[in-house]
Amino acid sequence: MINMTRYILFFNLLLCYGCQSQDATPPAAESERLPFAERTAIYPVDGAPQHVSMPPLPDTLTFAGERVPLDRDDVREGLERELVVNTFGHSRTIFIMKNIERWRPLIEKTLRDNDVPTDFIYLAVAESEFENTAQSPAGAVGMWQFMAPTARDYGLHIDADVDMRRDPKLATEAAARYLKWAQVRLKSWPLVATSYNKGLTGTQNVLKYQQTDNFWDLYLNSETARYFYRILSFKVILENPEAYGYFLNPEEQYSPHQFKMVKVERDTDLIAFAKENNTTYRELRRLNPWFNNTTDYRLRVPANFSYEIRVPERETKAK
Repeated sequence: MINMTRYILFFNLLLCYGCQSQDATPPAAESERLPFAERTAIYPVDGAPQHVSMPPLPDTLTFAGERVPLDRDDVREGLERELVVNTFGHSRTIFIMKNIERWRPLIEKTLRDNDVPTDFIYLAVAESEFENTAQSPAGAVGMWQFMAPTARDYGLHIDADVDMRRDPKLATEAAARYLKWAQVRLKSWPLVATSYNKGLTGTQNVLKYQQTDNFWDLYLNSETARYFYRILSFKVILENPEAYGYFLNPEEQYSPHQFKMVKVERDTDLIAFAKENNTTYRELRRLNPWFNNTTDYRLRVPANFSYEIRVPERETKAK
């Protein structure tokens, strides 16, 4: 009798739970079965916590003068993925927007002077987000993320006191030399950008083995396959930020540094040098991120060598 009573009570509880479950079906779950237009009528944009939609794809797109075949599904999907990642990485992307105008004049001029398309500024964005002091776990350093042996091959001096991988102008010149050299061998700027991640030999090998001559038909490992689309996504977002929800006034972007160059040809006490030039060591480090030494604040200059140090350009007030 007791067992039967327990059974009846348990059965009634189940019935009640089923009734409550039916009645408590959330509107959102029910709305998922409705057409899109009806769902958006139930949840108007103004009343939703946030309105998240797919970032728009451009109708046409080029990179370094070469057409991106957006008529291909695989290309559109590759770009779409990186647009989603970088459109909704708000804190990172907004600081890239603030930083890019600080460096755009220098980088684009340096690329043009070396006959490299200015679209490669977005490769620097993808590599470091314009952080001159960026360092990868593998040991790549600077805005253009050079490994030490490659940096030395391209003329960047590295020793205990300096690391020119962190100098924005010299590192950009070194990157431009590589990019131009790779273009002669690969004949395609998208492949040149790919080789910056995979290496020239690695890129040449996959082209040879897969018997193709362009980026779009290559099967690549996930990191390299996404790398070029990441560059493209930054170009698309940063050239039309309002379309992706970013609204920065010009005064909210970082201005280019104002400085003059002072040549040094002998060992230099940087604290004394800063005082002589009406500035601080902190400001010198900001303008010259290539300084290495933080112990005795000295810059040792090798024999028959010299460095150019950026010093703040002070505005002279009219009397």
